[in-house]
Amino acid sequence: MCILPLLWPLVLGLSLGDGPRIPLTYDELGSTGGDHDETLGSWEGTPHPELRSFSGQLWSNRSDVVELLNSSRVLLLGWVPTRLVPMLYGLTMLVGLPTNGLALWVLATRVPRLPSTVLLMNLAAADLLLALMLPLRVAYHLLGQHWPFGEAACRLTTAALYGHMYGSVLLLAAISLDRYLGVVHPMRALTLRGWRLAAGLCTVAWLAAGTLALPLALQQQTFRLSRSDHVLCHDVLPMGAQASYWRPAFICLAVLGCFLPLLAMLLTYGATLCTLAAGGRRYGHARRLTVLVLALAMAFFVPSNTLLLLHYSDPSPDAWGNLYAAYVPSLALSTLNSCVDPFIYYYVSAEFRDKVREGLPCWAPGASTASREGGTPGSGTRSTSLV
Repeated sequence: MCILPLLWPLVLGLSLGDGPRIPLTYDELGSTGGDHDETLGSWEGTPHPELRSFSGQLWSNRSDVVELLNSSRVLLLGWVPTRLVPMLYGLTMLVGLPTNGLALWVLATRVPRLPSTVLLMNLAAADLLLALMLPLRVAYHLLGQHWPFGEAACRLTTAALYGHMYGSVLLLAAISLDRYLGVVHPMRALTLRGWRLAAGLCTVAWLAAGTLALPLALQQQTFRLSRSDHVLCHDVLPMGAQASYWRPAFICLAVLGCFLPLLAMLLTYGATLCTLAAGGRRYGHARRLTVLVLALAMAFFVPSNTLLLLHYSDPSPDAWGNLYAAYVPSLALSTLNSCVDPFIYYYVSAEFRDKVREGLPCWAPGASTASREGGTPGSGTRSTSLV
C-alpha cells in the first residue's frame, strides 16, 4: 500500500500540467502543409472535449489515422505509460498468477465445498483471468504504445481487462453480503446463506460484468497515430465516438460496476463491524481484517473511477486537461488488487495455509503439523478460516 501515496502526486503532477494544445498539421509522410492542412487547421481554436481517452481527430478520407494534440502526444508516449504502467501490470502478473492459481486449486480440491467457498472460488477465478489478460497489454506499453496484434485482439483484451476487474469488485460486494448475513443475522443466515444464494450472487456478478464490458468489444479501438508508426489500442479515440458511444459506456461501468458495489460493501461491512465491536475484544482480529478489506477496496478502485467520472463531469477543453494521462497508471494500480485479494481472503487463514502446504509435494513432511502446534497461545481466533 505504500506505493499508492507515493505514485499519485507524481502521476497527477505529470499529467495535469498545462502545455500547448495546438495540433501540428503534417501529412502522413511527415511534411508540413499539404492537402490535410485545411482539415486540421479547422480543428485549431475549436472546442474539443478531453474525454476518457485522448481525443483524436480523424484525418480526411482516413478512418484509421488520428491526429493528436501536442500536449497529449507527449504524455501518451512518455515514460509513465511506456515504463511505469507495464511495470505495474507486470507486478500484477508476477504475483497474481501463482497466488490466485494456487488458491483456486486449493479451494476447488482441498476445502469443504461450502456456499462461501463458491464465492471465494469465483473471486480467485476472476483475479486469475485478469492476470492472464495482461501480457499483451504489457507488450503494447513496452513497445512504446504500439499494438501489433490486430483490432480483434485489442477489443478482446480491453473488454476482458475491464470485465474481469469489475467482476472482481462485484464479487467482493457479494462476499461482503454473505459475511454480513453470517455475522449480523446468524439465525436468518441458516435459511438464506445457502447454495442458491451463493450461485445467484456469482451468476449476477458475472452477467453484470460481461454486460458492462460488452460495449468495449463492439467498437473500433485501434488507430494509427499520424506522423508515426504507432498503432494505438484504445488510448486515442475519435471525438465523435467518445461523446456518443464511450461516454455512456464508461459512466455505466464506473457507477454500476464500481461505486454501487463499493457502497454495498460500506453498508454491509459497516454493520458487520458494529456487530463485531459489540462482541468484545475476542473479535479484534476479525474487526481489523474487515477494516483492511474495506480500506484496500476503496484505495484501489475509487481513484481510477473518480478520474473516469471527472472526464465526463465537464468536457470543456480547459476543465481537467489531459486527465487520461493520470487515468492510465491509476487503472494499472487498480489491477494490483488482484494480488492483494489472495492474502486477505485466503492466505491470512492458518487453516488455509496448512491446506496449501499439504498440497505441495515439495513441502517437508510434518511441516503442516508443526505450524499448527507451534502457534502462540490464543492464536485460535487468528487462525479461524475465512472459508
